Amino acid sequence: MKTYRPTLIALCVASLGAAYAAPASDLDQAKVREFLEQFHRSPAAVMDQQPAKTNQAAVALFSAEAIKSKQYIEQKNALRNWMLGNGQGRVGARSAIQTGNDNPARLVDNGNQLISNIHTMDEQKLTSAKLSEQPWSDTYWPLYNGSLGNRYADSRQWNYPTANWKDYWTFANQTLPVKNYIDANQINLLSPSEKYDLLVGDDSYGLTLQMWNSGKGYFDRNGSVEAWMGLCHGWAPAAYVLPRPKKSIEVTGVNGHKITFYPSDIKALGTLLWANASPSVRFVGGRCNVKDPAKDTNGRITDQNCFDNNPGSWHQTVINQIGVSKRSFVFDATYDYEVWNQPVLGYSYVYFNPETGQTFNTAKEALIAKAAYTKDKFSKYRNAATQNIVGVRMQLSYLLETSPSHATEDSPNRDYVTQTTYTYDLELDASGKIIGGEWYGNRHPDFVWTPAPNARALSYYNPSLTWTAGQALPAGYKQAAQSSSRYSQPVTNVVEQLFRWSSQ
Repeated sequence: MKTYRPTLIALCVASLGAAYAAPASDLDQAKVREFLEQFHRSPAAVMDQQPAKTNQAAVALFSAEAIKSKQYIEQKNALRNWMLGNGQGRVGARSAIQTGNDNPARLVDNGNQLISNIHTMDEQKLTSAKLSEQPWSDTYWPLYNGSLGNRYADSRQWNYPTANWKDYWTFANQTLPVKNYIDANQINLLSPSEKYDLLVGDDSYGLTLQMWNSGKGYFDRNGSVEAWMGLCHGWAPAAYVLPRPKKSIEVTGVNGHKITFYPSDIKALGTLLWANASPSVRFVGGRCNVKDPAKDTNGRITDQNCFDNNPGSWHQTVINQIGVSKRSFVFDATYDYEVWNQPVLGYSYVYFNPETGQTFNTAKEALIAKAAYTKDKFSKYRNAATQNIVGVRMQLSYLLETSPSHATEDSPNRDYVTQTTYTYDLELDASGKIIGGEWYGNRHPDFVWTPAPNARALSYYNPSLTWTAGQALPAGYKQAAQSSSRYSQPVTNVVEQLFRWSSQ
């Protein structure tokens, strides 16, 4: 029987905060020109800068030592290998053909009608777009405090001086076991997984046990559980695949318990389901296993395996998925320890002439012939078919994690949205088709991914039993739930019904 799976662990960094207010644009002429002047003057220094971010009080959960030594890159690779099918086979292994890995048509929903011509993008007014339905924020349910086993609403657990995994475990399993809450009519203070176990009538609390076991192995070996370990690889797709839980709901468990699930509890179960029962995903981009990849004198990474997502592929992915298909996707930045697995909300960009830094609203005004780009730091890397080059300064809006709460309602105003800025150029053929490009910074998106439209995260055991509003969960779910919990999976139909009732 499985009690511990290292593949449950994602690498997550929390940036906790309140609702986001849009900042002043980072796309104005003066800022673009200033950036480009610095780039031409000291390209190596600019290439190693962190991308600009707004309204993000980020907390680097990797240790200072791990950041300095770049050990966190290897830690990220552990999950990345698993996600790409090189670990325990979560998804089919990616192709070894580089062009196939970087083909945006493999990811976007409109892949059969991919818009790859920059002038067509302008004609269709795609220089900015924002999803009409915002993905929801949630915590990444870190393992160090029990993941979904954490009784986040019970302030008594904060009385411990060190607050490590063992302290949280002791509080939940010895100091105040579940029976105390039931006897005191305080069921609503229980953790999301404990509420789920009560709902399905699992007296052994199988899902909760798995939540604690997911951190136990690390604590037993190391005496602690790293703060970056969590379930953001489940939250990021669930945040736009599953509907937003808008209100708390009261349901009746198999054994008659009345249980209130708050929006945070429901989000937690959706996050766990999509972390451990998700279908294969679409992805494009590279993977770098090198802490210090080789660079040229301009600071550009020369190891193609570490070049990651080509800016030409990145640009087509963002515009086609958000602007055309109008559905989110998940992105990651390899070298950026403050970002991992975030769902995208929107984008806006301006063009600039890479020689002069002057900004324009259309690519036709901004592009420069390859032969006329005399300051080109990347001339020896250009695609041989390149006729023109155009610069792009993009602001990307995406969702960050928040803290769980007993708020009875949830809305986009409670989400945490931030922005980051990427600068790059695009290589164009004679017709304006995007055929490549160069990043003006090494800290850029590594790979991007998304489940297919209408995909479902299916638990190993998922009976189709009717659960009518106002009635107790059918007892037939109990055995399926106990079996699925061994794989740290809540039952799909139970979770999806909670989302339906809460989102109405």
